Amino acid sequence: MQRMSNSDRTDRTRRALLEVARELFVTKGYAETSTPEIVSAAQMTRGALYHHFEDKRALFRAVVEAEAMAVAAEIEAAAPPNLAPREALRQGSMAYLRAMTTPGRTRLLLVEGPAVLGDELTQLDEKNAARTLREGIEAARSEGEARSAVPVGILAMLLSAAFDRAALAVSAGADEGAMGETMAEMIERLV
Repeated sequence: MQRMSNSDRTDRTRRALLEVARELFVTKGYAETSTPEIVSAAQMTRGALYHHFEDKRALFRAVVEAEAMAVAAEIEAAAPPNLAPREALRQGSMAYLRAMTTPGRTRLLLVEGPAVLGDELTQLDEKNAARTLREGIEAARSEGEARSAVPVGILAMLLSAAFDRAALAVSAGADEGAMGETMAEMIERLV
């Protein structure tokens, strides 16, 4: 049997902590989840946790960052560069709502994340889903005459808020398809 390298053990430990922490943050929330509970569920020591993460907040940030990156990846996969910009926006819109149906993701990114991370979450979003939206709006506007004089940054910020409300509604039982089509139509009218 081949021995695992230190790097492989480190990666495995970090992944296990992230997986267990994600599950606990989703089911119990950030405030009700303790570090002893995380290490116990992961069958690790507190030393292992603090070797990888400064504190519980840093662990939570890593969980949220992984979720934000996964959402952006799903949007980018649904809206490849060969699509016309407006169609890419439409497909990206639908992909965002689909991505947010991953169990626990809405709670992590839209409920717990803002409460725990504040402005830091805005920065994470800017590197991920908000970035894809802003780039999509810029591309769509460059392809034809803009229908709105609203600056791209402001439009992206407001549409992002609308997407988040739509994701919360879908999470609460609203029709994902209808919500996605409505968001796509709104983008078409505003871009």
